[in-house]
Amino acid sequence: MMAKPIGIIGAGGWGTALASLLGQKGLPVTLWCHGAQSYEELQENRENRSYLPGIVLPATVEVTRSLENTVTEKALVLCVVPSHAVRQVMTRAALGVAPSTVVVCGTKGLEEGTLKTMGEVLAEIFGAQNRERQAFLSGPTFALEVAQGLPAAVTVAAYSESIARDIQAVLSTQSLRAYTSKDVIGVQMGGVIKNVIAIAAGISDGLGLGQNARAALITRGLAELTRLAVQMGADPLTLAGLPGVGDLILTCTGGLSRNRQVGMQIAGGKSVAEIIQGSRMVAEGIRNARSVYLLAQRLGIEMPIVEQMYRIIHEGRKPAEGVRDLMQRSLKAERT
Repeated sequence: MMAKPIGIIGAGGWGTALASLLGQKGLPVTLWCHGAQSYEELQENRENRSYLPGIVLPATVEVTRSLENTVTEKALVLCVVPSHAVRQVMTRAALGVAPSTVVVCGTKGLEEGTLKTMGEVLAEIFGAQNRERQAFLSGPTFALEVAQGLPAAVTVAAYSESIARDIQAVLSTQSLRAYTSKDVIGVQMGGVIKNVIAIAAGISDGLGLGQNARAALITRGLAELTRLAVQMGADPLTLAGLPGVGDLILTCTGGLSRNRQVGMQIAGGKSVAEIIQGSRMVAEGIRNARSVYLLAQRLGIEMPIVEQMYRIIHEGRKPAEGVRDLMQRSLKAERT
């Protein structure tokens, strides 16, 4: 696999970072760019100034707006488009994906409406019989730091151990360490729910509630995350690792976290509509708040932080009221 070309679908920050990382290994990479502005920037400057300024792509990376060219005759195809675009884009991409191609999904989110995981969406697109050649990438990674070559670690989950090891070998560099996992549900769900908790952490910080409150939010957020993921079939130990607590800590505390920034802006009085209008980058937690809340309702899982985020983001509830309700919930044992 390592000697063969790779296609990356999505030229946002994470897609560009992966293209840079793999291109620096000498691997031939084709990077699909949907937006005209980003495509022109990449063609003219070899730099994605909208999403990842300062990172110049190596010569081994070809930028294209042709989805067919991105996936045809590729050993590995990475999907890193936003969750709301995965079904449409990957349905088109599937027309050119060979049966031998391994598809890796690095998208963190649930499909709106259906509340399906990205794994379930891919199974519908490619057929459940082909899931052995699918994998899922997650972990605590800010795209800019990965592209800059700063140390980071990720987890690759696959139904097939050999496929997971192959992808591990492709992704691993001197600065990026990849681990393997069999827990495709746990690895996916950790990346979904942490975005919602990160908005809560941003609201807490924006309201000046202190570091004690942030630590409590992260910890209780992990409890909610684990409850839902385990109900769906995940191993709780997965959520104690990189795709769960690792990604949760980074997204809730890091200055580069888009979801945390959204929370801080909400705390500062901005409406969600204003926040969306003012940014080209997708904060998945805005969409995920509704999807995770509805999924928890469907499965009968109590997720009080997620519920308050849903009401603040999508029903216009005041953040201070959400904090008050969280603090005044009925008293109970911690591990319930």
